[in-house]
Amino acid sequence: MNTPLFLGIDGGGTKCRARLRDSAGNLLGEGAGGPSNLRLDPDLVWNSILTACREALGHAGLPESEVRTVHAGMGAAGAGQKSAVERLLSRPHPFASFAIATDAHTAWLGAFNGGDGAILILGTGSCGYGGAGGQCRYVGGWGFEISDEGSGAAMGRELLRRCVWAHDGRIPSTPLSGALLAEFDNDLEVLVDWIGNARPGDYARYAPLVLEYASRRDPLGIALVEDSAAGATRIAMRLLELGAPALCLFGGLAEPLRPWMPPPVQQAIVPPAADALDGAILLGRSAASRRQP
Repeated sequence: MNTPLFLGIDGGGTKCRARLRDSAGNLLGEGAGGPSNLRLDPDLVWNSILTACREALGHAGLPESEVRTVHAGMGAAGAGQKSAVERLLSRPHPFASFAIATDAHTAWLGAFNGGDGAILILGTGSCGYGGAGGQCRYVGGWGFEISDEGSGAAMGRELLRRCVWAHDGRIPSTPLSGALLAEFDNDLEVLVDWIGNARPGDYARYAPLVLEYASRRDPLGIALVEDSAAGATRIAMRLLELGAPALCLFGGLAEPLRPWMPPPVQQAIVPPAADALDGAILLGRSAASRRQP
């Protein structure tokens, strides 16, 4: 092929997704790779990106060599940290061009095509972004260690914390705390060893367990979901205070947490015009047009 191709990449703490379109906007293929939060090792991130790209090319029936015609745009968790972006861009890439922004920015591009509004990502991590009149702000998204309320990683982290409390007798044990501690043989030393090597995605994999037990009316599960929804609500309300007239939710926890949010947030939620992958394609198209003489 001699015509340019456009690849949108959505990079998160758990997985990397890619979508390939031609210059007319026709969908050619999609692919997936491993973790791609920019705070991770750059070689790991590039491996995830290229795995997703190769799969998308394969689904399109194109050889891997066509990557040289691809203008890629990527929205990535961790891209708000300049040093992380610099580490990634210090490695060579095979694309015709490569543009990177935060996953929040590309989700917003897709949702509102650059217009007034805000997005709230509730996935492995969390982040709010948007505003009105061309003035966009970030709310949250500083990493699950100190931020990322309403995210899977924060929910998993809080589950482990409260299971330690239950083990110590500081709060009542529940079926959820029992199930979690059983994974670590009811031995907190095993749990602490696990924490020493755990990544955000490792914590986030416990979010479905919390949701499952909350649906069974487990007191700990309900408390954790309520806390997560309250954290997400605080981000959402701040975005609305900044003037955003509407709010789009993204991420694996968006729908599970939505019913737990209050009416002012519920009433502001609208469906996105497009998703973060198409937002990343818009980013790639914009970067490619700037490169043209």
